[in-house]
Amino acid sequence: MDTKILTTLEFPKIIHRLSQHAATSLGKAAAEALQPVSDLEAVKRVLQITDEAYAADRLKGSAPFGGIVDIKAPLHRARIGGTLNPAELLDIAATARGGRRVKKHISVLHQDNPIPMLQETADQISEHKSLEDAIFECIDDQAEVMDSASAELASIRRELRSGESRIREKLEQMIRSSSVQKMLQDAIITLRNDRYVIPVKQEYRSHFGGIVHDQSGSGATLFIEPETIVAMNNKLRELKAGELREIEKILQKLTALTSDHVEDLVFNLDLLGQIDFAYAKARLAHSMKATLPRMNDRGFLKLKRGRHPLIAAEHVVPIDVELGNNYTAIIVTGPNTGGKTVSLKTIGLLSLMAMSGLFVPAEDGSQLCVFDAIYADIGDEQSIEQSLSTFSSHLKNIIRILGSMTSKSLVLLDELGAGTDPAEGSALAIAILEHVHAMESRIVATTHYSELKAYAYNRKGVINASMEFDVATLSPTYRLLVGVPGRSNAFAIAERLGLSRSIIDHARGEVSEEDQRVENMIASLEENRLGAETERQTAESLRREMETLRARHEAERERFEEQKEKLLLKAQDEAREAVAKAKREAEQIISDLRKLAMEEGASVKEHKLIEARRRLDEAAPEQTKAKRGASKGANKPVKIEAGDEVTVYSLNQKGTVVELHGSEATVQLGIMKMKVALDDLELLKSTSSSKSQPPKQAASLKRSREENIKMELDLRGENLEEAILEVDRFLDEAFLSGLGQVAIIHGKGTGVLRTGIQQYLRKHGHVKSFRLGNYGEGGVGVTVAELK
Repeated sequence: MDTKILTTLEFPKIIHRLSQHAATSLGKAAAEALQPVSDLEAVKRVLQITDEAYAADRLKGSAPFGGIVDIKAPLHRARIGGTLNPAELLDIAATARGGRRVKKHISVLHQDNPIPMLQETADQISEHKSLEDAIFECIDDQAEVMDSASAELASIRRELRSGESRIREKLEQMIRSSSVQKMLQDAIITLRNDRYVIPVKQEYRSHFGGIVHDQSGSGATLFIEPETIVAMNNKLRELKAGELREIEKILQKLTALTSDHVEDLVFNLDLLGQIDFAYAKARLAHSMKATLPRMNDRGFLKLKRGRHPLIAAEHVVPIDVELGNNYTAIIVTGPNTGGKTVSLKTIGLLSLMAMSGLFVPAEDGSQLCVFDAIYADIGDEQSIEQSLSTFSSHLKNIIRILGSMTSKSLVLLDELGAGTDPAEGSALAIAILEHVHAMESRIVATTHYSELKAYAYNRKGVINASMEFDVATLSPTYRLLVGVPGRSNAFAIAERLGLSRSIIDHARGEVSEEDQRVENMIASLEENRLGAETERQTAESLRREMETLRARHEAERERFEEQKEKLLLKAQDEAREAVAKAKREAEQIISDLRKLAMEEGASVKEHKLIEARRRLDEAAPEQTKAKRGASKGANKPVKIEAGDEVTVYSLNQKGTVVELHGSEATVQLGIMKMKVALDDLELLKSTSSSKSQPPKQAASLKRSREENIKMELDLRGENLEEAILEVDRFLDEAFLSGLGQVAIIHGKGTGVLRTGIQQYLRKHGHVKSFRLGNYGEGGVGVTVAELK
């Protein structure tokens, strides 16, 4: 792409903004080298990488690029055999560690939110943990070689610290001496040429032995190394030389280790730069509120509320434009400062951004084309150095464009034909447009010539456009109106500014009748457009309102369905539990009734029937009770008499009324008779409509001994009332089974249970006699009863 065109469309400013979002110098270098691409598949690929980085940055923030620096120079030195210094080695270790962190970050993110292209790039980063550890074990965060780097270095530094301590002790003893203090300028110890010295007054030089290493600016002070510590300082000098040699050996060893991984580390730098570059594009998109455009290579361009990215958000006016489908050329007319040039640059700059893999500041659904080149002639091209006029400069640039463009190019021409005679300029402009149109290039041109309005109106594939102008405020709105030619507003503006009406009328008379018709037509179109725009906005408002209502209704419906499902599940669970409970209770009641029915020669005890009936009532679900209550209420007025066939609600059994007792009736239920409340009965067949049948005689059942009735009853832990009920049931069953003797186990305890049971046995009709248990039978914890 021509560098001049990129500058004209202000693409370098976008590159500068992009580079500011890079986290590393590697990413910044990649951003600064960015160029538009003319291959559709390549553009789609880089846009997909940007899209993945955009999603990754939104979900988890930026990748951890901390510590990553450009280490190509030290890696090159390591490759050719140079020795790296501690700071360079520290940068290499930090960069290797940073690359490993970035790789892990993207890998973890890819598992939950697939980002295949970034993952593919990160997966190629090689890890060098052993190199990192080796460097970090020898060099600290201040790029100093640590004592632990080697045993020899640790030993040398221990001797150095010990020697320095001895020298300081010796000198401190000296300067504390009263005889020496009078010869010192200050009672301090300092260093000169890496040797410990003390400041001595000039006049005492002859009285003070040692080596002079320096003197003050005035010459009044001499910095002397006393003879007593010369040998000690010499020893320190030797130790420091040994320290430097040992450090050099350690650095050479680490450099050799680094040189084994140079190729991998250089490749890692390239990969990390690509990843940082992708994240920089994502952050630029966030800052511009940009979106991913759809790309094509068929010359089609459609911007939805496209915004110039270099104009502040509070001032930019979005444009809607479509090119390359029904028409391949747009002719924009309108007054100066109306925004024609900005619209032209917006189309060109957004196309360049998309071709470079960047999101564009436009609404979702915008489409852009991958052109083989974008050509632009925009702005004042006057060249004083080449003695060219504005017209000549523009024309020279256009000639170059006409010689280079193809059918897959986008041509942007500002103020076409300006700078010369209007008649010749408009004719030349039409000829240029016709040539570009014949080449099937896509073109957007701006002009002041009214002749071009007619050309665009009559030529197939070419359409008029204009920049909207508000006559009421005498100011442009900067909105691009495709399909409406620009209207001259000179007379309206002059009238608003106070120019004499007679002068304006005279000017109107100088305009040809044909031009007036064109202006009237444009005015009519403008009026119709404004009306249609108002109706469109109203319809759009209604559509948004309906969508809001529909979304709200849909949300409420979903909430209702969800709540209904929960209630149904809850009701089903409750019903299932109620049925299961009723079934368990009913089975127990039926079992008890069967046992009662098989008693021979004994009447059914009233309290047992009442208890069974109460348990059955409690086992029934509440809904069933309510229904029965309603049914009883409906049948209540019916009179029931002795001999009538009835249904007992609480037992769900049919029977015959034997006799009435006020609000109760004695009912024959099979082999049983029981008292039932009248409101618990439903009349099935009255004796008044059929001959009364005598009540059936109770049938007798004999229980055989083969039913394995137990001969003992264990009541330990029961209270006295419950125990008496159990003893009564137990004695009835034993008597029916023909048992002669039974044992009742009541335990020893306090004797309350034993006394109460024995008192009950004395009165029981089936008991002949009873006694306490003998040895081996349980003693006083058991009562043995003999039955009749």
